[in-house]
Amino acid sequence: MAATGGPGPAGDGGGESRGEGGKESTGGMETRSTMEANRKLKYISLAVLVVQNASLILSIRYVRTLPGDRFYATTAVVMAEVLKSATCLLLIFFQKRGNLKHFVLFLHDSIVRQYMDTLKLAVPALIYTLQNNLQYIAISNLPAATFQVTYQLKILTTAVFSVLMLRKSLSRLQWVSLLLLFIGVALVQVEQAGSKETTGDQNYTAGLVAVVLSCLSSGFAGVYFEKILKGSAASVWLRNVQLGIFGTALGLLGLWYNDGTAVAERGFFFGYTPMVWTVILNQAFGGLLVAVVVKYADNILKGFATSFSIVVSTVASVYLFGFHVDLLFTLGAALVIGAVYMYSLPRAPAVAKVTDEKGAFLPKSTSKEKGS
Repeated sequence: MAATGGPGPAGDGGGESRGEGGKESTGGMETRSTMEANRKLKYISLAVLVVQNASLILSIRYVRTLPGDRFYATTAVVMAEVLKSATCLLLIFFQKRGNLKHFVLFLHDSIVRQYMDTLKLAVPALIYTLQNNLQYIAISNLPAATFQVTYQLKILTTAVFSVLMLRKSLSRLQWVSLLLLFIGVALVQVEQAGSKETTGDQNYTAGLVAVVLSCLSSGFAGVYFEKILKGSAASVWLRNVQLGIFGTALGLLGLWYNDGTAVAERGFFFGYTPMVWTVILNQAFGGLLVAVVVKYADNILKGFATSFSIVVSTVASVYLFGFHVDLLFTLGAALVIGAVYMYSLPRAPAVAKVTDEKGAFLPKSTSKEKGS
């Protein structure tokens, strides 16, 4: 993140950077301190992104493979939605300076009176709820490292939906990176299919289908949500509250359909342990936390964080779950990591072209030559 107002080269008219007697102005010192602070925030953002990406997958895998009573994933999805919505409501309340009347009037106007705008969030809420349940199914049946690598297919699905729904264009490098991403994931799946090691009630095929459907739903919902945000002045916190309303309702419906009888007999919080609560809190606040920290992180840093989290997940899986890493998995994971990083690279600036007297195309310089 470049700071503005920095000192220019001598003789270019940038006299504001130095005062009389050649002393630097306080503006220059403030610029350097701002740049240093932004640099630290970038590194902090990187650490937060890596920890959140890796810890969520590993912790879900851990609690879903522990012996003993297993909690119901549908209840965890509902709790995550409730906690996330409550947090966003609290943030909106603070934005209204703690004025309860203004807070209630704002919510009534934004959610109830503008109900057509609120209903737009029903579609992504349904897909996000489905996606969260699919993630639990996938991680319960796939090794954490395999899930982490395969789940990067969401970059491919998001790119495709962005082109189709938002009319975005991708650079050649991005298309190449998507191809490498697909090849890398395919190699990992070939390796895993060749050495399917399932224990207990784990089902590799069910896990693979769940993660692919999760990637599809993630890509569509993310692009749809982006389209809604760009077409409205509503804040992200309000949109998350609207999502939470539908997400909670749909989550409860899914709970009733899948585990209604069992939850009625054993209770909503059956199988909950401190580690399960950690997973739910991570899932609820992780996305909001990432939304805040990416403000200080560029696309390259986000891509690096995602790639590094794959490495962390793989190494941790070896020690925690006895995951076996062979050459084919390493090659596939390396292609995925490289593809994620390549996709996040900024585009090269377009070179404007002009024609000479003979009609040949020549690159147009973006700045005048010195002395012209």
